[in-house]
Amino acid sequence: METTEKAYKRYTILRVSGRVDAETAPSLEKQINKVFNKGQHHLVVDLGGVDYISSAGLRVLVTALKKTRRYNRGDVRLAALSIRLKEAFQLVGFNKLFQIFEEVEDAAGSF
Repeated sequence: METTEKAYKRYTILRVSGRVDAETAPSLEKQINKVFNKGQHHLVVDLGGVDYISSAGLRVLVTALKKTRRYNRGDVRLAALSIRLKEAFQLVGFNKLFQIFEEVEDAAGSF
């Protein structure tokens, strides 16, 4: 799994690629926490390059969502999910928790 971060004035885009599983999920969590520690609580997670996400990866995303929504600080928006990931998110009901966008630009513009 690889991540790249691009910070803007109002939000940060975190591009994730590869597999997000029990082995790589802690790395993703550290990267997200690094963004939050900089004081940015509006996060767009670009999952366009992710071909697999395990329950550990889903837990990281839910934890990040809870952190941003605590005290109404911000939000986590997801973008560019593959059909396979969309189906997984719908299966576990995460499509009701997260705002999911087709394009990263749409997700960023929603802040």
